[in-house]
Amino acid sequence: MPDKFLFVMAGGGTGGHVIPLLAVARELRSRGDDCIFVGTERGAEARLVPAEGFRLEFIRAGGLQGVSVGRKIAAAFELVFATWNQFRKMGSRRPAAVFSLGGYVAGPPVLGALFRRIPVVVMEPNAVPGLTNRWIARYVRLALINFPETARFFPAGRAEMTGLPVREEFFHIAPHAGTVPFTVLITGGSQGALTLNRAARDAWPKLRELGDAIYVIHQTGSLHFEEFRIGFETSGVNGEIVPFITDMPSAYARADLVICRSGAGAVSELAAAGKPSVLIPYPFAADDHQRHNAVEFRNAGAALLVSNAEWTGGRMFEIIQQLSGDRGRLHTMGEAARSLAHTGAASRAADILEGVARESR
Repeated sequence: MPDKFLFVMAGGGTGGHVIPLLAVARELRSRGDDCIFVGTERGAEARLVPAEGFRLEFIRAGGLQGVSVGRKIAAAFELVFATWNQFRKMGSRRPAAVFSLGGYVAGPPVLGALFRRIPVVVMEPNAVPGLTNRWIARYVRLALINFPETARFFPAGRAEMTGLPVREEFFHIAPHAGTVPFTVLITGGSQGALTLNRAARDAWPKLRELGDAIYVIHQTGSLHFEEFRIGFETSGVNGEIVPFITDMPSAYARADLVICRSGAGAVSELAAAGKPSVLIPYPFAADDHQRHNAVEFRNAGAALLVSNAEWTGGRMFEIIQQLSGDRGRLHTMGEAARSLAHTGAASRAADILEGVARESR
């Protein structure tokens, strides 16, 4: 009978942290293994993990970056208390390994595991690792990375390029035929991005002049939807505006160009879909990791990079007008994006975790 293992999945806060963990957990479950998630009540994991039928254990934890001194002190005490609790629980449940996607939520279970000499495997989706993964880099059994440059942050021989798990549908999106209208997808992620929303609104008068030659699909995020919906509906722009897109692969399939932030999940989806893009990094992302991700795509010829401060309605219209008339360049950008894709990331991560578990046993 094949070995069955228990794994602790560490990471949360945003969908970008939780969704890849869930992809790997589903793969492990299909093999008969068990997974326990550790997260917070206020993170995306509180909604996403139970919906998938996995156990979720709550801890109290807060970030240490970009907060006041008082909040840092409180977060430090929470970290110590949560780590002690995780240390005790690691001793009683003895998981085969801990799988971490980083972030402050991952700190306590990862530290608890290391103190118990339980193997830790991390997945680092960004070009530059977050604080937690940088702190523990020398102690991890293996780091699964998304960009070649990330390997330098880990000991030699302990990093493998696997990519970030992405929904299979993205890999089956065919190159766009280049028909009229030229379709632009604008998305700031599930929460929306005010800079992208405002720039789009400022571009509406000029986009209206292009008539049916341009079609806009704009995901605003639920927080800002009503603010922009009425103006869009009366703007005369050919397109649609929605708070959230459930079927993002279908939206990508319709798009000739994607305008978005450059979080790890977003750039991984762009690569899998082979879509040309304009990337506007979120300027307050921890360790400026979104800019580093965008630089990798720009250097590969897969995207244009525009800073948040420079992204205006005028710049947006200028780029759309320029690229809509250069289908050859769009094709080249799309092919460059696809060259950065990694298939089978969840399956490979599960292989590695089970391999580490067998070695430890």
